[in-house]
Amino acid sequence: MARPVTTFVCRSCGATHSKWSGQCDACGEWNTIENSVSLDKSRAGRATGFRAVDLKKLSDEDVEASRTLTGVSELDRVFGGGIVRASAILLGGDPGIGKSTLLLQAAARLAESGTNTVYVSGEEAAAQIRMRARRLGLASAPVRIAVDTSLRDVVAMLGQELPDVVIIDSIQTMWLEGIDASPGSIGQVRASTHELVHFAKSTGTTVILVGHVTKDGQIAGPRAIEHMVDTVLYFEGDRGHHFRILRAVKNRFGPADEIGVFEMTGKGLEEVANPSALFLSNRESVTPGSAVFAGIEGSRPLLVEIQALVANSPLGSPRRTVVGWDGGRLAMILAVLDARAGMSFAGKDVYLNVAGGLRITDPAADLAVAGALASANEGIAIAGSAALFGEVSLSGALRPVAQVDPRLREAQKLGFDTVYAPSQKKIRTDSGLVIREVLELGEFVNEILAARPSMSRLPDAQSGD
Repeated sequence: MARPVTTFVCRSCGATHSKWSGQCDACGEWNTIENSVSLDKSRAGRATGFRAVDLKKLSDEDVEASRTLTGVSELDRVFGGGIVRASAILLGGDPGIGKSTLLLQAAARLAESGTNTVYVSGEEAAAQIRMRARRLGLASAPVRIAVDTSLRDVVAMLGQELPDVVIIDSIQTMWLEGIDASPGSIGQVRASTHELVHFAKSTGTTVILVGHVTKDGQIAGPRAIEHMVDTVLYFEGDRGHHFRILRAVKNRFGPADEIGVFEMTGKGLEEVANPSALFLSNRESVTPGSAVFAGIEGSRPLLVEIQALVANSPLGSPRRTVVGWDGGRLAMILAVLDARAGMSFAGKDVYLNVAGGLRITDPAADLAVAGALASANEGIAIAGSAALFGEVSLSGALRPVAQVDPRLREAQKLGFDTVYAPSQKKIRTDSGLVIREVLELGEFVNEILAARPSMSRLPDAQSGD
C-alpha cells in the first residue's frame, strides 16, 4: 500500500518545497506555503500489477459528443452551442458577482426541459437556496438540491442518481478524507477536482464547478485545476455597473474568448441580445475625450465607448489610470502620440475608461484609444457618427486587423455612417459606410482635430436589433 508523504505547496504559484518556510522561493510571496499529503510514488503500484494501455488509430471515427442547451442563450453561446456531455466546467468570478445566480437560473431551465439536474451547495443551506429561487421566480423548477461538503458522500449520492448535469458550488468548500489539509487548500482543491473530473468522464455526467478567485482575479487553488477541466469561464463585472460579462478563457469544445453579456436586475440576470446598443445607450451628447470602438470579443462584434480625460497634474509623476484596458498598452499609445504625432502628455494626468465595465483585449482598440486621448488633450470632440478600429505600431503606422466585415455591419446597424480603419485589401466598399482609410497615426490625429463639434451627429444607439 502506498505510504502518504507530506510535502509543502505554495498556494500562490503551486511550487513544491521539502519543508515549510515563511516565504516561497519561487514567487516571493509570504505565508502562502501549506502542507499537502500525497502518495509515495516509489511504493505506489507495488501491490498491484500494471495494465497495458489500449492503442487506437487516429483515423478512427468517433460519434460527435452530444450537446444540451441550457436555455440561457448567452451561456450557450459561450459554451459553443450548449454544454457537452461528460465535460467538466470551471466557473470563476469575484464574490457577489452573480455566479450562483447564473447557475441556479441555468439549472432551473435545464430541469424544466427534462434534463436531470442536481445542485450541490457547500456554502448555503437548503432554505437559503429556496429563498433565492423564489426571488428569481424559480421556486417551482424541478431542480434537486443537496447541501454537503464531504466529497465522498456527494460522489456516492451522484453515483446512485447519475444526473445529467451536476453543479458544485463551490469546489473550495469540498473536502476529501485522507488528505491532511483544510477545505480550500491546494491539496484539497486539486484532489477534489480530480475526483469530480474522473466522475464526469466515467459516468457521462456534466460537472460544473464554481471556483473562488484570489485578489489578483485568478481562480484560487493550483493552476493544475484549470488544466484538468475542459472549459474555464470567468464571470466579470464591476459591482458599480449592472453589466456582467461571461468570458471563456479555455474551451475544448468551442471558441475561446467568446463572451456572453448579462444585465443584473432585481429578478436575477437577464440576457443582453444586443450589447452594443446597451453600452452606447447613455451616450447622449458628443464630448471631447470620447470615441466609439468597433471591436470583436470572441466571435461577437461589439461597439463600446472609450472615454479619456487629460488634465494638468500637480504631481511630479503624473497619474496614468486605466479601467478596462491594458495599462502597458496605454503607455505605448502615449509614447507613439508623442513621437509620431507631436502630442505631448508630459506633466498631465491621463485617465482612460471603457464604458459599461467591459474589459477589452482586442488590439484593434489602439486607434480608438489614440483618438480619445487626442480629443481629450485638445478639447475637440470626434464626430459622434464615427466608429474607429485599428492596431497602432511603434512606427505610427496602422496595421490591418481581422474580422473587418462584422465590425462594419455592427457599426452600420447602430446608425454610424463613418468608420476610421487601417487600409487593407479585404475591406467592404458596398456597406453604405464612408470608410476613411488611415495609414499613419499622425495624419489621423490631424484630421480628427480639424473637425468641428457642430459637424458631429450621434446615431440612434437603440436602432439596433
